[in-house]
Amino acid sequence: MAEGGHYDIVILGGGSGGYACALRAAELGKRVALIEKDKVGGTCLHRGCIPTKALLHAAEVADSTRESEKFGVRATFEGIEMSSVLSYQQGVVERLWKGLQSTIASRKIDTILGEGRLTSPNSVTVGDATYTGDYVVLATGSVPRSLPGLSIDGSRVISSDEGLSLDRVPKSAIILGGGVIGVEFASVWRSFGADVTIVEMAPQLLPLEDEASAKVLQRVFRRRGIGFDTSNTSCLVASAGP
Repeated sequence: MAEGGHYDIVILGGGSGGYACALRAAELGKRVALIEKDKVGGTCLHRGCIPTKALLHAAEVADSTRESEKFGVRATFEGIEMSSVLSYQQGVVERLWKGLQSTIASRKIDTILGEGRLTSPNSVTVGDATYTGDYVVLATGSVPRSLPGLSIDGSRVISSDEGLSLDRVPKSAIILGGGVIGVEFASVWRSFGADVTIVEMAPQLLPLEDEASAKVLQRVFRRRGIGFDTSNTSCLVASAGP
């Protein structure tokens, strides 16, 4: 690991945007420093896209088992063992994380682990070391958003981060927000046996997607018994039951 120094490009944040930038810059022959306070891969790999897709695959297996007789296959659905589901999920994440680390190392990118601070237009400080670059790229990512006065306790009121490591299937859940992450959790928990309702202030689920796609999803959710309330402007505290 380099201890300070000058680079063609210094990237603050090793998530999807940061590491993609680093890999492309290295491919173009640039000397790159990639600074990350947690694990390279960021939200998408560790707390978003990849772990939710692993849960969705487990949910699909559960649904297929319930419906196996339609295909002439005799199978019995006996329930969800969340410890094994989470083990499968983490195995998927770990495998992809190791692959990403190997790819970054093979491109001769210097990965600096630590919390970086932009201390000038062309420098980032990590601890006592300062990394300067002809260019500095800010790719600091995001975190789940809370509401004023709302305490996320990790038990009954949770964010998507806690949802990904929840060691039980809730009996019921209210999901505040019908975007991509919200509808993914709704689908997973419904397949696992929970009663689920989504509250979304926009006129449709998936408010950033086109209306036709949203209508298809809403029809499917109605058939599956997933409730949703759109155009709700009231403030609601989301709670996952025991």
